[in-house]
Amino acid sequence: MAFDAAKEYLEKIGLGDRVKEFDVSSATVELAAQAVGCEPAHIAKTLSFLVGDEGILIVAAGDAKVDNHKYKETFHAKAKMMTPQQAVELVGHAVGGVCPFGIKPGIKVYLDESLKRFDIVYPACGSANSAVKLTIPELERASACEGWVDVCKGWE
Repeated sequence: MAFDAAKEYLEKIGLGDRVKEFDVSSATVELAAQAVGCEPAHIAKTLSFLVGDEGILIVAAGDAKVDNHKYKETFHAKAKMMTPQQAVELVGHAVGGVCPFGIKPGIKVYLDESLKRFDIVYPACGSANSAVKLTIPELERASACEGWVDVCKGWE
């Protein structure tokens, strides 16, 4: 159902033809890179966090890791990832397929600076065996992001 919601959302904005479904899992960065046929860094992983009672998503490059200090400076809260159950309840997607498309209302999306070095990235599309090929401007538009943040390390 989450895949259908994400794909339908992307179709409405003219990007539905970019969605790929795989016969293999793409639930981790490494598996997604193998399924897509790209370097792991080009996978745009979507991380789900709680800031107080509110859910947020941060889309980052596959080789980036959240820097707790930068996160706290940006969001004025300790980095607290959602549980798998919270991701389904609050975002509408299960872990392994979390993406910024077709999400529940009230979830804010942020894009991490680690993505800006690429022309093309591959976020999931609501399931653990899907991806969508997007340019950075397309990702900005499709994610309806609040803006760019610098909360990751390890990719520089």
